[in-house]
Amino acid sequence: MSKVKTMIDAKIGGKKVVVFSKTYCPYCTKAKKVLRNHYGKDLNEADVEIMEIENDPDCDAIQDYLKTLTGGRSVPRVFINGKCIGGGDETQALEQSGKLSGLLQ
Repeated sequence: MSKVKTMIDAKIGGKKVVVFSKTYCPYCTKAKKVLRNHYGKDLNEADVEIMEIENDPDCDAIQDYLKTLTGGRSVPRVFINGKCIGGGDETQALEQSGKLSGLLQ
């Protein structure tokens, strides 16, 4: 678990936005689409890391550590400036409320 913890902590601390995702998950697709709409406005692609975890041999350990960090094991887990904002529905709700741009700046 310490290898996974170190890796996740480094990713979250190293990028403005980090998304832990699975390619086939509709909620992950929703979150990634909302964030892509901010490329060129509030975000550069270099500010974002999307980690698709379904084929990672540490997938279960990653999700276990995300649960420790956020209280939720499901994906997506979206982090902005080191803070988990939730998943796909929460990302979309922040967008609809107009609050997402402020978080991304």
